[in-house]
Amino acid sequence: MALALLFPGQGSQAVGMGHALAEAFPAAREVFQEVDDALGQHLSRLMFEGPAEELTLTANAQPALLAVSVAVLRVLEREGGFRLPEKVALVAGHSLGEYSALTAAGALDLATAARLLRRRGEAMQKAVPAGEGAMAALLGADLAQARAICERAAPAPDGRTEVVECANDNGGGQVVVSGHKAAVERAVELAKAEGIRRAMLLPVSAPFHSALMAPAAHVMEEALARAELRAPLVPVVANVTAAKVTDPHEIRRLLVEQVTATVRWRESIEAMSAMGCDRFAELGAGRVLTGLMKRLAPEAKALSVGNPVEIEAFLKAV
Repeated sequence: MALALLFPGQGSQAVGMGHALAEAFPAAREVFQEVDDALGQHLSRLMFEGPAEELTLTANAQPALLAVSVAVLRVLEREGGFRLPEKVALVAGHSLGEYSALTAAGALDLATAARLLRRRGEAMQKAVPAGEGAMAALLGADLAQARAICERAAPAPDGRTEVVECANDNGGGQVVVSGHKAAVERAVELAKAEGIRRAMLLPVSAPFHSALMAPAAHVMEEALARAELRAPLVPVVANVTAAKVTDPHEIRRLLVEQVTATVRWRESIEAMSAMGCDRFAELGAGRVLTGLMKRLAPEAKALSVGNPVEIEAFLKAV
């Protein structure tokens, strides 16, 4: 039996996240203080108290989710003697969660990862003017169907070709598309006409994981070139390739590409299962990835670890 650790992405944030951890464990408080210091901001106060609209801002949500994920791992290590290299076969994170996975595996230090995610969030927000981009979820569509819909939705009525691409292949009939707002809206209407179970615009502030994020990719290329990156203690399954990676130069390249590329989450879970992982633990806020596991690998054991009760249960299980 092999264990993989999963780390959530944007959308899992909620006011109050990490508060129970901070109250219960000094190790968690230390992580939150380290992130606050790295950013020069009381991010932990925003996490615990809100307001929600400020926490949801990309530049805040990304380092906040990193902080909670790393806090959970530090508590497991401090309170339960959990040693990642001995217990874990693979790690993976959904979008920004890949930075959490790399931090957990020792490839990035926490302060560096927090600053990179702050930079990433700011750059992604600035890449496209507000109102010009959008994302939509196609529920009941597979990747091939979603790609075909995007291809048909790209041509605009005036003859221009707009961007609309598959941003996330989450599996279980859940594909997210991203791009120019009008093109994404056309994709939603085409999906409904084709009988896709549900197609809906998402309440996000930018068209993540599309070609429109190219300016943000350039920013991250420069930021990552200056960041110290080490070989991870265990392999990381990368969003871009759905394959394991350990070479720091390759990790750096893939993190840049990830800004504009599809998050291949379905294939990542399939790859980890094929490599022998039959237990998966989602470390951090929310239960989004744990929920997806029920459809992606129903035979595997999956659990979320984000509060003191779940930490106790996990330590007993491992």
